[in-house]
Amino acid sequence: MARTLRGTFELVPFQSHESLLMYLNSEYEDYDTHWHTAAEIIMPLENEYHVTIGQQIYHLLERDILFIPPGVLHSLQAPSSGRRMIFLFNFSPISSLQDFSSLLPVLSQPNLLSSLDPETHMDAVRLMQQIIDIYPDRSEPLRVAMIYSYLIQFFVLIGRRHIRRDLLTQDSKSRKQTDCYERLNASMNYINANYMNDITVEDAARIAGFSKFHFSRLFKQFTEQTFCGYLNQRRINAAETLLLNPRLSVTDVALQSGFSSLSTFNRVFRTLKSCTPSEFKAFHQRRGIRRRHAADVPEHTDTPPETPTPSR
Repeated sequence: MARTLRGTFELVPFQSHESLLMYLNSEYEDYDTHWHTAAEIIMPLENEYHVTIGQQIYHLLERDILFIPPGVLHSLQAPSSGRRMIFLFNFSPISSLQDFSSLLPVLSQPNLLSSLDPETHMDAVRLMQQIIDIYPDRSEPLRVAMIYSYLIQFFVLIGRRHIRRDLLTQDSKSRKQTDCYERLNASMNYINANYMNDITVEDAARIAGFSKFHFSRLFKQFTEQTFCGYLNQRRINAAETLLLNPRLSVTDVALQSGFSSLSTFNRVFRTLKSCTPSEFKAFHQRRGIRRRHAADVPEHTDTPPETPTPSR
């Protein structure tokens, strides 16, 4: 498959104005380090598969499921034989759901579901199989909506597993556990609603009703990120969408995303995305011009083109 790359950034070729793209891949082909704005789920169907994210190598066995969030640098290594599902999709419809605000820190990190957690894993495999079954059938009514409903169920599994394992300690009482979660959830809602403003860790701690130091410890335990790290990630996620607007300059985007200076915005964006905001904006603008030009000059065919599931 031809890839569109600019540095390490890969443009996902969603088809027919859809926000979903599945590959049922049986080819031996490695993919160097790259990132994209789409989220990705990988599940080997036959044999294993290897994914490298940062310094960690994920050795996926058959039916293991790895979720890779948008914007995460990763590389893929295939065995000489095998078959796997590689599913890419727009994460925005899910991340914008109100009940998911407290899960965004969890879902901004890679998540692996394996047979070591049989209950969660079996349910997740069932959901992935439903997506595999319905994806090729474009005649299915509400096909995209059904696929997103399966994805929401999948992320609910991840969220419940995280709350059960990572946030709640064994010696805590149930009432204390619930109170802790609700306080952190309130602070997450505050951050997601006010990231564009000049907010501090003290502000978030006050919303949660914790001291700054106690809040920072719990926040890191819950999100696996520092407050500043998560706030910057949230601002960059918003900036990606704003950069697609041709009427906004890079400086406008920086300010509307919550950055007080253009230099800080450029530095953080480049650190997280491996390109500058200007490069990101220019690349998508050129892509938009090519799409509009292609729409003005349609191809004429005697029969409608087939749309089989592509292989990657």
